[in-house]
Amino acid sequence: MSEVNYFKEEFGENYRTEICDYITDEKIEDILAAAEAPDKKEVQRIIDKALELNGITPLEAATLLQVEDENLIDQFLEAARKVKEEIYGKRLVIFAPLYFANQCVNNCLYCGFRKDNNQLDRKKLSQQEIRNEVEALEREGHKRLLVLTGEAPITDLDYVVESIKTAYDVKTENGGEIRRINAEIAPLSTEDFKKLKESEIGTYTCFQETYNRKQYAKLHPSGPKSNFEWRLSVMDRAQEAGIDDVGIGALFGLYDYKFDVIGMLLHAEYLDKKWGVGPHTVSVPRLNPALGTPLDEVPYPVSDADFRKLVAVLRLAVPYTGMILSTRESTEMRNELFEHGVSQISAGSRTTPGGYDKKAKNKEELAQFSLHDLRPIDEIISGIAEDGYIPSFCTACYRLGRTGKDFMDLAKPGKIQEFCRPNAMLTFKEYLQDYGTETSRKHGKQCLSDLMDRLEADNPKLAANIADKLDAIAEGEHDLYL
Repeated sequence: MSEVNYFKEEFGENYRTEICDYITDEKIEDILAAAEAPDKKEVQRIIDKALELNGITPLEAATLLQVEDENLIDQFLEAARKVKEEIYGKRLVIFAPLYFANQCVNNCLYCGFRKDNNQLDRKKLSQQEIRNEVEALEREGHKRLLVLTGEAPITDLDYVVESIKTAYDVKTENGGEIRRINAEIAPLSTEDFKKLKESEIGTYTCFQETYNRKQYAKLHPSGPKSNFEWRLSVMDRAQEAGIDDVGIGALFGLYDYKFDVIGMLLHAEYLDKKWGVGPHTVSVPRLNPALGTPLDEVPYPVSDADFRKLVAVLRLAVPYTGMILSTRESTEMRNELFEHGVSQISAGSRTTPGGYDKKAKNKEELAQFSLHDLRPIDEIISGIAEDGYIPSFCTACYRLGRTGKDFMDLAKPGKIQEFCRPNAMLTFKEYLQDYGTETSRKHGKQCLSDLMDRLEADNPKLAANIADKLDAIAEGEHDLYL
């Protein structure tokens, strides 16, 4: 049975939703063609519009992507910094990926988990091994996880749901616990998404990888993932099931980055029009080598200069959304992109099942792809604080029901920062109290002091409330938030 026939027989024709006609290769190519040879005045107009925090259209974004003038590029890089700080302030959400298993029936040519990779040691974590992993993460101070797994019958939804429950149940000393779990797993039917929602996940994430249908077909020759439209329509099924925080992404380097940026923005535009809720997050990984894959080189390399540009354009286009950067990037690049739009980062990451267990930390033969920023979480956090950013482990919005449209109603006008900044301060204080080293506490103390000065100037009443909560955390209380 062919892959297409399988989906028709299993789920009927209704899995193919309006998005499959909304995002087409021809539409993206027409937008890029219409944006060629941008006029300097038009570029300036778009930058000025973006500073109003209402976003820019895919065509306007395409215009910025075509800019080669360094002075103009510097202007919209600076505009992206201002927009990010207006919406979210100088806070960076910290999370860790947790791989449950690396078995997979797909044959994606760029992925170390691919079915035909005979160089990969296959691993599915037992519930006890998951407990061990979560304990290790909690003892480093993590509160937020992104759980992932390959697509295979052995790691079916029942296993994923049980594993999420296990992760939530793990408690360690110093108030160690996981407070939010996001999921990045293969696309599901609407009924299965309802089961996933019952496991109390936060955001459901799924990358389209590339929005170009022909290139997608070449890179995904077999397995359920080869069905482009099943994947593209996944967020409609998630929303129908009540999962109203969703994350999208592309793997830059698989195809022309300009094409995939416009594809992502059309995706965001569609979700906003259809559901009244744009993506909660967008992810911007660049393709890294993986053991046992047939791609000898990146098909469409993205230079550092172009990477900065695309991050800034995405921030200007969808100012309300969280932008995620992984440890695929170097320390230097990550630090630079914090300024141009990134608002969430992974830290101390491993892409191997069992990778946080001390005995398995260096087992690259289990990895999905290679990493560049291998610093321990405390070193990352210390550097962030020293540079004037506030590391955040906040999970308050999800736990108080500020999700979906309610979150967007706060994020789009920039009001979410009224919660983000104080909650980031509280979770950072908790981290420093329970897990910080001498260095991170030194930088953290100065960071919190500077933030409190600003908060007192902006909102004395709120500052007094936060000061009381910071004192309570210093006395041993945990999990305080607005």
